[in-house]
Formats: sequence, C-alpha cells, structure tokens
Amino acid sequence: MTPAPDAAARAEPPWAGGPATVGGPRPHPAPRTSGRGSAPEAPGTGRAPCTPATALQATARILAEADGRGGTALPVLVGDGPLALRRTRAVGGEARVTVVGAMSAPLGGDRIALEATAGPGARLHIGSTAATIALPGRTGRSAHYEIRLTVADGATLHWLPEPLISAQGSDLRMTTRVELAPTARLVLREEQILGRTGESPGHLRARLTVHRAGRPLLDQELSYGPGAPGWDGGAVLGGHRAVGQLLVVEPSFEPSYEPSYEPSYDPSNDSSYDPSCATGPLAPRALSGTAVLTPLTGPAALATAVAPDALQLRRALDEAAAAVG
Repeated sequence: MTPAPDAAARAEPPWAGGPATVGGPRPHPAPRTSGRGSAPEAPGTGRAPCTPATALQATARILAEADGRGGTALPVLVGDGPLALRRTRAVGGEARVTVVGAMSAPLGGDRIALEATAGPGARLHIGSTAATIALPGRTGRSAHYEIRLTVADGATLHWLPEPLISAQGSDLRMTTRVELAPTARLVLREEQILGRTGESPGHLRARLTVHRAGRPLLDQELSYGPGAPGWDGGAVLGGHRAVGQLLVVEPSFEPSYEPSYEPSYDPSNDSSYDPSCATGPLAPRALSGTAVLTPLTGPAALATAVAPDALQLRRALDEAAAAVG
C-alpha cells in the first residue's frame, strides 16, 4: 500500500489523476476527508468533524469454498477502503487473491481489518502487490489493523503478504488471529521493516494468536520502536531493522496414527496415540544467518529471523520454507 506524497493526507492512488511524467511531479492527490469509511458528518453541519476526518474504518472480506470440481470458488470477495481485492490467475485448484492498496493506510486513527475464510476442502492463497506502510496521522491516535483468518477441515490457506513498514512517527497496533480446524493447513508469513531507509521506526506492536481445534497453538506479542523497552538491544534485535516469521501448520507432521478428528478428540486420552511415531521432518535447528526453526506442538513449525534489511529477511524465510518442505 504505497503512501501518498503527503503522508498526512489520504489520497487516491497516483494513477487516479493520471501518470507522472519522468522527472516531473506526480499528479496532486485529492485529499479524502469524507465518504465511505470516513467519520460520520457532524450533526447540522453537513461536514465530517475535523478531528476524525482523516481516520477511517474498513473491513475487507474473502470467502473461499470448494467448487465440487477440484477447484476453489470465491463467493465473497469484497474490498473496502484501502483494501482492494483482486482475484488473480489460479494455480491448479487453488484460488488466488491479491490485496491492492487503494489509498494510503494505515494512518493514525484508522481501524482496518481483513477477514478471510477457507471453507472445507478449499485452497486459498492471499498475497499483496506492495508493502503496507504505517504512517502517522493527524489525529495523534494509534492505528489498528486486524487480520482474521479461519481455515476449515481439509482446507489450505497461504497468507503471504508483502512486508509491513513502520515509518517514523507512526503508531500501529496489528493483530492477526487464526482459527484452524484439526485437518486444516496453514502457511503464514509476517515481515516487519522498522523504518524506511535512513529513518527511525515508528511504534509497532504486533500480536499473533493461532488456535487449532479450539486449543492455543501460538500466542505471541512483539513490540518495537519508541516506548518499547529494550527492543533494539542484543537480546531482541541487536541492531537489525527487519524481523519476520514463517508459521507452517501441517497435519502430516502429526504421528503416523491418523485419528478421526472428531471435535471431542483428545490425543492425551487416546492409548493408541504414540508421539514417537511422528513422521514429520521437524527438529529445532539454526538456519543460516540469524534465523531459527522451532517445532511447535500442534503439529506446526515456526521459523523466526532478524536481518539488516527486507531482502535478507525474505531470503532467510524462504530458506525456512524450504527446510520445512
């Protein structure tokens, strides 16, 4: 989601006003101070209140369902505000959706969300066209960006957006919540870049919670930038400015015994469940550079990495993906 030239003004994408000439100025974006997603009009004035006018609320929704012919249909594909959704070329039976930034977001005070559900047997891949840049706003308030992902039995979801960049002066609270059925598959990548080139980062707090079969699989919260004690010390980032993780949840990592996966199933109460029969290739190990791969009870694997920049971070996470298989 590429920002407008004026970080304090919300604008349409540059192409809305025509292409920029080489070496010349870009078309001046029209500030968005009202309309869908903006604050309601002040009573009796016919205009939006001055303070919240630059903040918006928007929720984009995706629903993927197996089409019964070996493919995946998208009966719900609804963008909103800065989150424009485009269906792109499918690969095999997998439906692919790309998130396109329709305006600068998130800015301070914004509340945006994306909900994606993969129904039973569906295969869904979600990516984005560009990095998301958290920018300061005029309200002086925090921005909120929430991702809600639900994956049903037999379904697969790849959540692989481009990085989130925490620009200087921004304040973003990002929450990712994932609900997985017992036989669901998930590949989730998160990348955070702390500050653009040559600038300090804003304040970023990111929380990731994952539940599988109604039970916690992963719950972590990270905080960087001004107001986060020790975030740049040797025990956390050690001077690096790119941090990310790759989470893979794969039922084949389970022991070779295949239970019925009834909702009430509990391996701890199953005398035939033998963890020593695990077939998955999971073992904790260090990867190249500053990345590690850790198995989770679930079955899942979590790779975490820090790096000097986005390029090296992506390479580390790609290596982790290859290691998991």
